[in-house]
Amino acid sequence: MQGSLFLSILMGQCSFFTCHLYEYHFIKEPMTWSDAQKYCREEYTDLATVSNMSDTKRLCNSARNKDKAWIGLVNLPGANRKWRWSMSGVEFNETEAKEKWEDEIWNDHPDENCGFVRKNLKWGNKSCKDKGPFICYDESDPFHFIVYWWSEWQEAQTYCRDKHTDLVSGLNQLEDEELRKKITSEWNGMYMGLFRDSWSWSDNSSFSFRHWDQHFIQSDNGKCAVTMLDEKGRWEAEDCDDEKPFFCYEDKVILINQNKTWVDALYYCREHHRDLVSITNLDQQRWVQEKPKKANSPYVWLGLRYTCTLDFWFWVSDEVVSYENWDSQKTNVDCDMSGAMDRGGKHTWFNKNDNEKFNFICSK
Repeated sequence: MQGSLFLSILMGQCSFFTCHLYEYHFIKEPMTWSDAQKYCREEYTDLATVSNMSDTKRLCNSARNKDKAWIGLVNLPGANRKWRWSMSGVEFNETEAKEKWEDEIWNDHPDENCGFVRKNLKWGNKSCKDKGPFICYDESDPFHFIVYWWSEWQEAQTYCRDKHTDLVSGLNQLEDEELRKKITSEWNGMYMGLFRDSWSWSDNSSFSFRHWDQHFIQSDNGKCAVTMLDEKGRWEAEDCDDEKPFFCYEDKVILINQNKTWVDALYYCREHHRDLVSITNLDQQRWVQEKPKKANSPYVWLGLRYTCTLDFWFWVSDEVVSYENWDSQKTNVDCDMSGAMDRGGKHTWFNKNDNEKFNFICSK
């Protein structure tokens, strides 16, 4: 059974590989932001969501030498400010973070929207225009860099993104033992990647990536975001009733809210779409992990399969499992095991018996 199933999977659509799980489309015809949103939802998926610096470059390269274009970021009337992490894909958990604040009045300062960490490891917040030292994080080399230049928060963010990955973000990074030792022995009040705003994406995704122009000032009229179509691709906020060209995006992955075994999910995806989804890098992981949030099962199937005959994991798209995001409890791997993503928590991967029935994610 295991060997024949393995062969049938590889005889399916093993040559398929998509560099991007979503595509951008530049629409030249100027429209207001709301008309652009309506157009994108009818023709594609939605106005463009921009989740990282790679997305920013894709937009600029596709419409270079133009002026500016709408993206899907909007500041809706009455929207509440929310705390977020600067690094894309790192989600802010208010319950976990509550005990980290120095006091309980942190939420009462309307102009203090950037977070810093004190020498006692407690958090505070202050104006993003205040200057101070900051902490960068580098994904390629899991080492935290404390920078002693006095910078505004956005200047610090730009430096970290240019030289490393981003400002240090999330409890996992901040609770690294070596970093904790450095913080308690260095300057008091170092910027981290914590900020809050009232902006949200048109598709309701939780991506916290922001790429505002360094001179950006929130105005009463500027409630919709545009991206500048130059080499930097910075964002500005403008009147939503202005007419501009815009970017739509077309999602290439879809959550199926049906509970099926892994094999039945595989056949469903190949019959109705393309395949069970494969995840080959961190950016893809961050995009796909938005989908399980709307699942009605505790896990969702991925296109990840274990063969005990050859003793390795493989993607049904025939991609090598080079990037991994397994939960720490990945044990007792046996025949008839496949990979699933956790609906909540950190959206890590779990090995599950493929006769269990879960929702699943297809690539289109």
